Amino acid sequence: MGDFRKLSVWQKSYQLTLKMYRLTGSFPKEEVFGITSQMRRAAASIPANIAEGSGRGGDQELRRFCQIALGSANELEFFAMLSRDLGYLDAQQ
Repeated sequence: MGDFRKLSVWQKSYQLTLKMYRLTGSFPKEEVFGITSQMRRAAASIPANIAEGSGRGGDQELRRFCQIALGSANELEFFAMLSRDLGYLDAQQ
């Protein structure tokens, strides 16, 4: 497939991961092993799966890992909504 770092979707998902790490740094300490950990793992899973899929040697494998990444993106969206509703994030973040 080539260098995954050149893929726009990987670059954007990597930036999203960095942003999630920054935002969750201000979450309550009692959430370290809860929402904070879940959001960070879901966010990091997105570019990680894209990178892994691009290294598997074929378009079919890349598609499969992109589907997994999409699942992680949906998981992250849920935790972002939950964090907003709990007052850990504001709607703009």
